[in-house]
Amino acid sequence: MKPFAASLLLFAAQGGHASAAPADVARDHASILAMQGQYTVDFAFDETVLLKPDYQRAPAMRSGGNEVVVVVEDTPTRIVLQHLLVDAKSGHVTKHWRQDWRYQAPSRFEFTADQTWQVRSIAVALNRGAWTQCVFEVSDAPRYCGTGPWHYDNGVASWTSDQGWRPLPRREYTRRSDYNALAMVNRHTITPAGWTHEQFNTKVLRNADGSQVQIAREFGFNDYARTREVDFTPALDYWKATAAFWANVRQHWAGLLDRAPGVHLKTKLDGMAMIVPLFEQAEAVQGGAAVDVAGIDGLFARYVEPAPTK
Repeated sequence: MKPFAASLLLFAAQGGHASAAPADVARDHASILAMQGQYTVDFAFDETVLLKPDYQRAPAMRSGGNEVVVVVEDTPTRIVLQHLLVDAKSGHVTKHWRQDWRYQAPSRFEFTADQTWQVRSIAVALNRGAWTQCVFEVSDAPRYCGTGPWHYDNGVASWTSDQGWRPLPRREYTRRSDYNALAMVNRHTITPAGWTHEQFNTKVLRNADGSQVQIAREFGFNDYARTREVDFTPALDYWKATAAFWANVRQHWAGLLDRAPGVHLKTKLDGMAMIVPLFEQAEAVQGGAAVDVAGIDGLFARYVEPAPTK
């Protein structure tokens, strides 16, 4: 096992996995649903441990926004939450990331190479009593998955994933070329003010021959604080008008991500070749146009293919 992977897995175990009580599915379900709502969000990312010789620590990154989280699907063992950003001044809406939760999911997609996610079964021991969270891009393209149980030590609801891989976040791939993957552990915690998302990342250059160069560790902290000071009506109206369109897009992705082998994207890393036309189609639907199923089919035929089998 790679040293960084071992250390991240040790962190996950120390986070309470080893001594957890049996999962209470209904309680877990309520904890996940507690993330819905209207928030002011602060995003903070700091490089901590420097691992590559002569590497200089990158500047800390700070940003924020106003975000509403809406429930798209809700069953006892599966929940889909969609995030929508709103500019408080202009009312402009941006469809943001999506998180899907499934109890004891049989499989998940894993980021294995540039623009490639392979679908793999989840180990029985890891999956026992656990929820798998999968995160998706603004176009509903895959990003990463993690698996772990919820815990309630001292009355605090918290979920910590196992160690997994994800591609560079949008804040990085437009300006970094010295690494191409993040090894990550994620933790979500429900708080009195809302909820938080902690990210324990290691920036890694994965080479074609299988070797790896660790660059630096990074701590990310996203703080979702409930607010009544922002008008989220534009976001709710947008979602009401475009929900059927995005359901069709999700269905296209699910046809490739719910079973092996997975997907390979034939776009540049920024994914804009799919993001722009999908957002334009959604805007047309919001304006009263019918869902252009043929147009969605054409985008997927051009830019998405099954992942190579290994």
